[in-house]
Amino acid sequence: MTHDTVQLQSLRGISGLTVDVDAPLGRYTTMKAGGAADLLLQVRTEEALASCLACLERYRVPFVILGNGSNVLVSDRGVRGAVLRLVGRFRSVSWEEGEDRTVANVGAGYAVSRLVRDAIRRGLSGLEFAEGIPGSVGGSLVMNAGAYGSEMEKLVVSIEGVTPTGEPLVLERGAMRFSYRRTELPPRTVVTRVRLDLLREDPAVADERMHAIMAQLRRRQPVGYPNCGSVFRNPAGDPAGRLIESAGLKGARRGQAEVAMQHANFILNRGAARAADVRELIEHVQREVERRFGVKLETEVRFLGDWGQG
Repeated sequence: MTHDTVQLQSLRGISGLTVDVDAPLGRYTTMKAGGAADLLLQVRTEEALASCLACLERYRVPFVILGNGSNVLVSDRGVRGAVLRLVGRFRSVSWEEGEDRTVANVGAGYAVSRLVRDAIRRGLSGLEFAEGIPGSVGGSLVMNAGAYGSEMEKLVVSIEGVTPTGEPLVLERGAMRFSYRRTELPPRTVVTRVRLDLLREDPAVADERMHAIMAQLRRRQPVGYPNCGSVFRNPAGDPAGRLIESAGLKGARRGQAEVAMQHANFILNRGAARAADVRELIEHVQREVERRFGVKLETEVRFLGDWGQG
């Protein structure tokens, strides 16, 4: 991309914003694959975010938000425009203590797994289901992440965000619509903080429940190789992993990308897998499962960047 000097000067003049040009994104994703962003913008404060978005709007630069890099696959061709990462103050949490409940006011860039442990130490329950979710709080809110019969929807009190032009936005729970692996927000809203309602409980009880979930995760989910988490949504009535396994696709490969033997709803990067290898394997799995069972698997993974042919 030819970078506009005035545009770059404007962005670099924003306090609390770091600007990197032609920045490789693989290091920021759990799949460890993919190309570079034209602009990687690491935002540390709410003020910097508002100014940054207003600048991008003024110069008509498209942008996407990259959380902790799970559940995304970045094209080998990279991402045109800007990729934003929320760091600094967006990775903080405060606690609003009540008599039998506590509200966690947590930045969108905060790691979900860290928040789970913070809550357990404080004797708060409700988040144990999220122990195995590798993403950020903001990303988990947007995709209504869940496991073991619970999901983010059940905990959300309200969110703070910013519009695409940099205007602040507050949404109470009643103004949001939740569905399976999705939270409906105004288009292109950037979530900055999430308030979660947690119940006070004996820390030992919550800790025991979390360790039981961790034991299940160790038995079921692959470790040792980069992956982007669950690849497909579970269709009604039958888990995606069981369908993929029944289609004989465990161990299927494209280049260095492989359907995990331990759990078929994961694709591993067994070396220097290209994003194109991963996507080709995803599409192969979709075709085979549909051919065998008549079920079209939908991806949980988001495809970011330039996926043009040729």
